[in-house]
Parts: sequence; C-alpha cells; structure tokens
Amino acid sequence: MTQRADIHDSHSPLVEVRDLNFSIAGRPIYRGVNLDIERGKVTAIMGPSGSGKTTLLRLIGGQWRASQGQVLFDGEDVARQSQRRLFDIRKRMGMLFQSGALLSDLSVFDNVAFPLREHTDLPGELVRDIVLMKLQAVGLRNARDLYPAELSGGMARRVALARSIALDPDMVMYDEPFSGQDPISMGVLLRLIRQLNDALGLTSIVVSHDVNETLGIADYVYVIADSEIVDHGTPDELRQSDSEWVDQFLHARADGPVPFHYPGQSYRDDLLTSAR
Repeated sequence: MTQRADIHDSHSPLVEVRDLNFSIAGRPIYRGVNLDIERGKVTAIMGPSGSGKTTLLRLIGGQWRASQGQVLFDGEDVARQSQRRLFDIRKRMGMLFQSGALLSDLSVFDNVAFPLREHTDLPGELVRDIVLMKLQAVGLRNARDLYPAELSGGMARRVALARSIALDPDMVMYDEPFSGQDPISMGVLLRLIRQLNDALGLTSIVVSHDVNETLGIADYVYVIADSEIVDHGTPDELRQSDSEWVDQFLHARADGPVPFHYPGQSYRDDLLTSAR
C-alpha cells in the first residue's frame, strides 16, 4: 500500500497549474491557465464539451505534457519526472474513467483487486479484506462475483469507483462521472463522491458539464471556455457571477457568448447570394 507523503505544507494546494499552455494539432486548448486544487476539497472543472476538461486530467496524470508552464503534484513537476517516479506519483492518484473501464473478463472482485495485485505484495487474505471493504463502501460487496456485463451502468460506475480507491490514493479524478446515469444512480454517485472525499480525507477533481449535480457537491469550481478560465469560485459565488459566459452555461441558455448559430455569412446575405 502507498503511504501519504506529508513532505510539503499541508495547507498548500495538492495540485498547482501555472501558466499552462497546451495545443493539439495547432489548436490551442489552454492559454496561460492557472489554477489550484486544494487538499481535502472537491474541486469541479466545468465547461462545454470540447473545452479541454479531460485534457486537464491527462496533464495532471502525466499522460500528456504541456508545451509551456507547469503542472505540480505535491510540489513535483509532473512533466519532469522519470518514468519510474511518474509511476510512483500515479499510485497516489485514483481515476474514475468516463466509461468506467472495467476489465470485462474479470469479476467485480478481481477488478477491484487488480491494482492491489499489480502494485503491492500484500498477501491474498489482506487483499480480500481490502476489496470487500472498498466494495462495502460503494454498496456492492454482495455483487463481488458478478461480471461487468451483468451490471447496470450505475453499478459499473460504482465498481470503478471502488477500484479507484483501492490503493488509498491522495487524490481521485472523476471524468464525467454522471454521464449516462439515471436519477437514482446519479444520486448515489453524488453521495459517494462527497462522503468518500470527507471520510477518507481525499482530494477530488470532478470534471463535468452537469451543472446542478456538480455544484451540489463541489467546494470550489473552475469554469473553462475558449482555452482559458472564464471564472472561478465557490458554487454560491458562481451563481452570482456577472460573467455572461457563466450565466449562459449555468442556466443552459441557447444563445449568448457561445452563439446558437455557427459563425459565418449572415442569413440575409446567404439568401441573396443564392438568388443570384
């Protein structure tokens, strides 16, 4: 099992993003972005599809590297670490993938046991106890012998959550955890994210565009659009934001800074051109 490192000031952010610049195929995803992920808090990263929310998780996890700027995890620049050190850092991060990403040929029990067997030398009896403990936390201890194909979408997401906390990480990253969930499953996930964060002393990053659900559990929120952070604050602060973009996003308005119509020639000019 990994142990939590208290090398740095416990009051400093666990993740610090400084002057981040990142592009894909020449298209800027981030331009000079700065943000902090506070320890012990649930921080939400919100924005429309394609705004780079999942990209941020990949940069924090070291899958991708910024063209400029830094991504620090507990004071260490993720992009500058050796492969071995990066693997050690990743053991302190749990990840709930958007699809759940369960291994279809393994049972629920073996899916949750997988990271323990891969990254520790714990005896089988202790692995069993830990797996049952994690499954109990998400309400699925008695489903341990089922396979992913036998699970509902909400159950699969909860098993994936149990797996993400198997190594007792310092931080868990949630990539669109509520996508495709019915109201009951969504309510269960919302409660689990908040309760596990507080009970286990986790730091959580929730990437989502589900406004009401995310604001209901987040301590702090960053809203991303047009390659930058357009606003940030507590949920109550964002609800009172004077940003037109935030107002459009939070209230699901069809038109605003993000236009309803794809930019280009006016409708009138288009009609007149077609008539000629």
